[in-house]
Amino acid sequence: MNEEGQQQPQKATSSTGLDSNIAGLLCYVLGWVTGLIFILIEKEDKFVRFHAAQSILFSAALTIIFILFDIFLFAVPVLWYLFMLLYSVLGLAGFVVWIMLMVKAYQGEEWKLPVVGDMADNWV
Repeated sequence: MNEEGQQQPQKATSSTGLDSNIAGLLCYVLGWVTGLIFILIEKEDKFVRFHAAQSILFSAALTIIFILFDIFLFAVPVLWYLFMLLYSVLGLAGFVVWIMLMVKAYQGEEWKLPVVGDMADNWV
């Protein structure tokens, strides 16, 4: 209770023993690896499971896109500079989105990415 006699709001705790927002943030730290760990160990908390699923799908999507860029880079060497520019922009954009996902999870928000977020929501 606080000074005015009101009860303090309880932080949501996941079945991992961590606060839900901390567990949600940790889902993104190592991409699909930590996402997979949390999707396997968290059985109850939908917030954590959503962020774990979104982490797996976001990391997988970035990996597939980078692999496709690599294939095109070697298949069409004439466009090497264009692909390297796009590769760099995509890498920077992926990094910014990754940071935002961690911040939003820590703030307790279920920030859904356009396609991946809906897929993660259906997964959990």
